Amino acid sequence: MLWSLLKILVFVAIVGLLAVGAGFLMETSGGIQITAMGTEVTLSPLQSVIALGVLVFAIWLFFKLLTLLVATLKFLNGDETALSRYFDRSREKRGYQALADSLMALASGEGRTAMTMANKAEKLLSKPELTNLLVAQAAEMNGDTKKASEIYKKLVTNNATRFVGVRGIMKQKLAEGDDETARKLAEKALALKPRHQETQDVLLNLQTRAQDWAGARSTLTAKLKSGALPRDVFKRRDAVLALSEAKEILDETASLDQQARAIEANRLSPDLVPAAAMAARAYIAKGKPRSATKILKKAWEAQPHPDLAHAFAEIVPNETPEERIKRFTALTRIHPENMETRLILAELNIVAEDFPEARRALGDVVEQQGDARAYTLMAAIERGEGSSDAVVQGWLAKALNAPRGPQWVCDNCHDIQAEWAPVCPNCHSFDTLSWQTPKTPEIATATGVHMLPLIVGALEDRAESEPEQETEEVEESIDTEAIDVDENPVRPDVEPIENR
Repeated sequence: MLWSLLKILVFVAIVGLLAVGAGFLMETSGGIQITAMGTEVTLSPLQSVIALGVLVFAIWLFFKLLTLLVATLKFLNGDETALSRYFDRSREKRGYQALADSLMALASGEGRTAMTMANKAEKLLSKPELTNLLVAQAAEMNGDTKKASEIYKKLVTNNATRFVGVRGIMKQKLAEGDDETARKLAEKALALKPRHQETQDVLLNLQTRAQDWAGARSTLTAKLKSGALPRDVFKRRDAVLALSEAKEILDETASLDQQARAIEANRLSPDLVPAAAMAARAYIAKGKPRSATKILKKAWEAQPHPDLAHAFAEIVPNETPEERIKRFTALTRIHPENMETRLILAELNIVAEDFPEARRALGDVVEQQGDARAYTLMAAIERGEGSSDAVVQGWLAKALNAPRGPQWVCDNCHDIQAEWAPVCPNCHSFDTLSWQTPKTPEIATATGVHMLPLIVGALEDRAESEPEQETEEVEESIDTEAIDVDENPVRPDVEPIENR
């Protein structure tokens, strides 16, 4: 408000001064007399001031016209001038507009329009670092992979766009299924941008597919340094990679270095079941059963698992069943109510032929969490206690249709695997197999529980018909002997006379 008032006051003051000056000039006598070519012109003071202003404007206009003429000549000569800059700005404006239209068409999925606008922007802007990538992406959308590949190769030659070019070719190789070339390109791309998270993930996935465990551990360390991976996840996955390096520990030709890697994998992640089992076997090979027992007990505390029990059994392979039950107390007392602990105890007592104790070990597992393994153990217990075939076969028939229990399930594709692996064989994702009960419902088959009445009935019919069959066989044998006696009453050890 004050500023506006001040501007108005200044304007009024200037107009007032001009009016005073004009009045002063009009009252002043004299003037300027100009004589040219016999003509004399006399100007009053006010006219003299106006003429001076007109003269200054004319001189200024003359120099401007002269500058315009010179610029036009230079423009026609091809030099950079104000005129050329004007047309350049106009062309640049149209180029950026075409670039924007190409981006919008690309986002809308209009490949042909995006390609047309990208080519137009390329001609108007002459900035390949901006337009080449658009052209390549538009070409890929149109299915012209050859054109896209050519553009990506051009991007590789420019230092400013080299990473984009390498990444584009890498994605093309991935789409073609050429994982080996894609892995090499991913390594180059990561060398150009070590903190690029997407490239880190792609390279880690390709290295684990190719079983390049050492390279994968290096990439995993780069992810940790760039802050793209939490430290606890890094420790777990580094343990998986160390375990993968030592995967041949079970071979007879396993080296001490592989044994050390298995132990290192367990140190990095003590709750990783395969690492604990492998490290325990490494200590067994070194003749250190106490260290193996310590590792398996610690892993059993985190998660009871059959593989841990198998490794624990290998510590003393030649012990008697009773001695093994006693030694397994070190594991079974940790989680006594856990389903895996109770199943292990039942198996051990079945081997020791203590079937009542095996039944007590199972307890209510069959009723509460019955699965195929529990039903199979019940069949073995019934067989050991002398139950009929119908009862044993009934438990086995239930086992056919029962849930399989906890298994190695991929968290990504939910595929079920018989053994743990660092990479899912189905979806090739890294470190996604976990020990859990599958969530997908299992399909019942005709050989499952629906066949139980037929199986049991067939066994009962067989049991009833066995006495009748035995009686008939005895009678047939008696008749046969009688016939033989009638036909040949001579002793078998005496030759007939005509044969002598």
